[in-house]
Amino acid sequence: MRAAFSELGRDIYQVSVTLFRLMIPVIIVVKILEELGAVEYLGLFLGPVMQSVGLPESMGLVWATTIVTNIYGGMLVFFYIQQTEVLTVAQVTVLSIMMLLAHAHALPVEARIAQQAGVRLRVTLLLRIGGALLLGAILHHFYSFFGLLQEPVKLIWQPEMPAPGMLAWALSQLKSLLMIQVVIIVLLTTLKVLKVIGIEKMIGVMLRPVLRLIGIGREATTITIVGVTLGLSFGGGLLIKEARAGHVAQRDIFASMCLLAVCHSIIEDTLLVMVLGADLSGVLWGRLLFTFVLLAVFTRLLNHCPDAFWRSHLVNRHIKPLAPVETS
Repeated sequence: MRAAFSELGRDIYQVSVTLFRLMIPVIIVVKILEELGAVEYLGLFLGPVMQSVGLPESMGLVWATTIVTNIYGGMLVFFYIQQTEVLTVAQVTVLSIMMLLAHAHALPVEARIAQQAGVRLRVTLLLRIGGALLLGAILHHFYSFFGLLQEPVKLIWQPEMPAPGMLAWALSQLKSLLMIQVVIIVLLTTLKVLKVIGIEKMIGVMLRPVLRLIGIGREATTITIVGVTLGLSFGGGLLIKEARAGHVAQRDIFASMCLLAVCHSIIEDTLLVMVLGADLSGVLWGRLLFTFVLLAVFTRLLNHCPDAFWRSHLVNRHIKPLAPVETS
């Protein structure tokens, strides 16, 4: 029992230090860029892109804020802009799915986490930004073609104004980091208990056929579930730990991180955007279907690529790709 608690303590320390070392510097840099007006410039750049998915250009600022900060920041901007814009339920659903794929604690933070797990930045950006635009366009044309969800949206939630000033921002970030620490402790303790009583193995057996379709092996199953339900930061932090320990094959880690790039924190985030008026058909079922089809095709194509291609374009050079996962 003492050995188990000692191992749990080491795991909590390793995951916490790894995440905070990645998150804190990026959070500070992002705040500096935000103060310099980078979000507004990015919003202007993304304005014309919004038209390709049936959204007004003003929604570019919403998406830019979500990408750079988090989904709460994007929702706050949306609240103010929607007072002068009349959007349909279909448009809010499209915007919401794009926010879900591109956000989290902030895209820069989670892109850095993915890098430390061995996935190159270009892959993360392709899946999250490219995937958001692709799925947004698919949903836009689907809803338009069938005339679905064309009624005006009714906003049922209004965010509170954040307190101004750097001190308020610093306190807010400190609270977030403390909450992350609490979640890490509870999460790793729960996983340890599930492993001891055999539930972890049972979950792996149940989900193995589904995850096998997208190239994720048995060893990464539980960690992938953590990321899908709680968020990429937690799942990615655990994957970094397992990758450094050599417990999970690199191609399993790559497939898992690709899955988490487009389908993370699915419970909390889905509920958040639904209170904005988004429809469940897009933000949950459309997202799940898109994720599994995209990853099933993506991982199968990459499994035919040589290791030299993986090292040059997909994974960091210090990580050696292992044998492909059987997906048939």
